[in-house]
Amino acid sequence: MKRRNFLRAAVIGAGVTAFGNTLTPGAMAAPAQNGPSPYGPLQAANANGIQLPAGFTSRVVARSGQQVAGYTWHSAPDGGAVFADGSGWIYVSNSEVNPGGGASALVFDGDGVITGAYRVLSGTRQNCAGGAMPWQKWLSCEEVDRGFVYETDPWGGASTQRPAMGRFTHEAAAADPVRGAVYLTEDTTDGCFYRFVPTTWGDLSAGTLQVLVAGSATSGSFTWATVPDPDGSPTATRNQVAGAKHFNGGEGLHYANDTVWFTTKGDNRVWQLDLVNDTYELAYDDSLVTNGSAPLTGVDNVTGTSSGDLFVAEDGGNMEICMITPDDTVSPFLRVSGQSGSEITGPAFTPAGDRLYFSSQRGTSGSSSGGITYEVTGPFRR
Repeated sequence: MKRRNFLRAAVIGAGVTAFGNTLTPGAMAAPAQNGPSPYGPLQAANANGIQLPAGFTSRVVARSGQQVAGYTWHSAPDGGAVFADGSGWIYVSNSEVNPGGGASALVFDGDGVITGAYRVLSGTRQNCAGGAMPWQKWLSCEEVDRGFVYETDPWGGASTQRPAMGRFTHEAAAADPVRGAVYLTEDTTDGCFYRFVPTTWGDLSAGTLQVLVAGSATSGSFTWATVPDPDGSPTATRNQVAGAKHFNGGEGLHYANDTVWFTTKGDNRVWQLDLVNDTYELAYDDSLVTNGSAPLTGVDNVTGTSSGDLFVAEDGGNMEICMITPDDTVSPFLRVSGQSGSEITGPAFTPAGDRLYFSSQRGTSGSSSGGITYEVTGPFRR
């Protein structure tokens, strides 16, 4: 039985694309296994040092420390998202440096021409991942002890600190408009998985921070419990609720109709939450690949497409973005060569689903000042 039965893409809000799926109620499946890519094998590295399937091309859209549309692109590009902007779009990217951090944006017209670039968040610390909200905002998350979430404007307006969402080592965020919640990962070896339920949907100034409570198994049922002190001092949020389930290094996070996927780098797993039935299971675990060597290691940022494919970026591994398809097959989609001292970050698709953006955080230099942001164009499944 296939794990996921996917719907076509749905738009939540005026411009942020969310990709939908529905789980068979109560169904559990073995984690994804190695298999052929629906796009075929990777070709030889192109001029950008990227191996892609036949029919796909890449270009560099920004380099750290260099001018793009009159703006100096930030160091250590990390988590990112795309927002519709008229006939074009905006790609927002975090900067994982401390101090400094923040986030920047690239503006594209309907033909993919870069028409602008600017800063959307400044003066923060180690902004790693985050998440696009359906009300056209980017949540930029600080990956530091008692870090904050910042609600930013992709068009360059004011940013707002959101302490009600908890102070911990934030990683990624994803909105669930059905349950009126925002899910959050925590990047520590004993981190938790959270949801923030705003008092008013679309207003993150007040609400309730909750933590996932479950047993120690890799599948089962879960509940939510309120975190007594979201400020996390003197007791860290992850240690305030008895029975809270701990995960080894929470990273990327993706929501699609009634399902959440998130990655944990410490054990190379992709977890799946069925939000209708309140159950969880493993969508992928490199140690459970039984038909050859595991193609996906160093799991990090994750995004999805309207066809139901998950795209998981590697921090380390062999610098790939790998796919997990609806029939639970995992395979490389692209590989970046000559950049082993880097990591792949910020994968995000345009609303039309025909372009993929991502960064190599430290590029060929292995330094945060050497980041490179790319665009891949081709016949993506939609």
